[in-house]
Amino acid sequence: MRSMRGRWTALCTLLGLVLATAAPAAAAPGAATAAVATEDGRSYTGTIDGADFRVEVPAQWNGTLVLFSHGYYPPGMQMPPGVALSTHSRTEQWLLEHGYALAASDFTGRTGFVVEDALQDQVAVLDWFDEHVGTPETTVSSGMSMGGGIAAKLSELRPRRFDGVLTVCAEYDFNASWNTALDIAYVIRTLLAPGQDIDLVEARDPARSTELLLAAIDEATTTELGRARLALAGAIGNVPGWYSTPDPEPTDLGARLRQQLDWIRYAYVMGLGPAGRGDLEARAGGNPSWNTGVNYRRLFAHSARRDLAVQAYGGDRRQLAADLRSLAAAPRISADPQARRAIDELSVRGTTPAPVLTVHNTGDGGALPDQQGWYARQVRRNGDRGDLRQLWVQRGNHCAFSAADEIVALRTLLQRVQTGRWGPTSPSHLNAAVSRFDDRYERVLDFAYQPGWALPPAFTEFRPPRSLRPSF
Repeated sequence: MRSMRGRWTALCTLLGLVLATAAPAAAAPGAATAAVATEDGRSYTGTIDGADFRVEVPAQWNGTLVLFSHGYYPPGMQMPPGVALSTHSRTEQWLLEHGYALAASDFTGRTGFVVEDALQDQVAVLDWFDEHVGTPETTVSSGMSMGGGIAAKLSELRPRRFDGVLTVCAEYDFNASWNTALDIAYVIRTLLAPGQDIDLVEARDPARSTELLLAAIDEATTTELGRARLALAGAIGNVPGWYSTPDPEPTDLGARLRQQLDWIRYAYVMGLGPAGRGDLEARAGGNPSWNTGVNYRRLFAHSARRDLAVQAYGGDRRQLAADLRSLAAAPRISADPQARRAIDELSVRGTTPAPVLTVHNTGDGGALPDQQGWYARQVRRNGDRGDLRQLWVQRGNHCAFSAADEIVALRTLLQRVQTGRWGPTSPSHLNAAVSRFDDRYERVLDFAYQPGWALPPAFTEFRPPRSLRPSF
């Protein structure tokens, strides 16, 4: 199996980091808007209220604008220059060549949980576009990872501004993601580091608490019981045992446990653990995460990863039951009510004022597939289920899509927007459409391996697990 452990680079992969390697450098904060005209069209960069933005308008604009919302950048990370306009630079190239205008804000502050800023900054870019370029005939809100939730929320808040929504590897229930991280860290601290001074929220020394959790993980991997308890943490979080982008889903127990552990380590301890919470808590005005009232025995019973943990315990039901009793008895963590409300208000409601197309990996452990099932239920409650189509690509990792996957998905959405009817969305139809692109567009995104992977089309049928920790 190919190594997928890219340490900090891998962490960024899991959180939906977009490296805008093909984008021109953005204007410095406070700089005047710069415009460059070529035979291919016009390029604009600048700042609005401190947020860098970029707009590309092809010479033969077809009247459609795609507004892109980027994913989560870990606080304090050294960022490359430029404002990304799509998940893939190849996608950006294809869209411009086919007459689509592209726009995006980099969001005020750029890193951290910038959802509230993004919802204002993206509308500011739309206003700028209307004033300086013209009002689009069709506007699509698109986004990846955290940006997928931003894209959907934008259409709910500004229904007259958007005609369609495309989300890629998105999360919509933000508190659910942070609660999953809390649950995983809670299991590790309770079962693998009892008595250690580890702050899971509002950490006095975030780096130290993170180091202690990682040390507990490393120690646990040396024993059969320790590995079983890590699998219990993974089951409580509904974390899949598939991390590798190019490799098939593993069937061997050891490989599944190792790949599940990669998600736990990089996404939920290093990414959304104590060191990642400071920015979230500062923005929310307190700790928005909780496990008060959570029945971990019930969560485990409903987990899609329950059987993996049972196998890891080797059938020792007594030990598993004892560990679940320990989780039930350990001290719990309460959310600050105001902070919880602040994050919940940023999550989507599923009102579908415009058609929505979602694309997700079946083996995504960063933005869990559960989020797609949760969003579909929200649409059934609050929107029109006929306005939603959800597509699945059978790969591990987070946002593991090719430019061709992304382009085919966008064309599928635009057909619905322009005709009022969904065209064919069967895996066979979608895979045939992807296969018609040349090799340049079929390389699958993998931030731990920058060239990406030449992989065959992989749209499939899939039913996501139920969300174990929905916020509402």
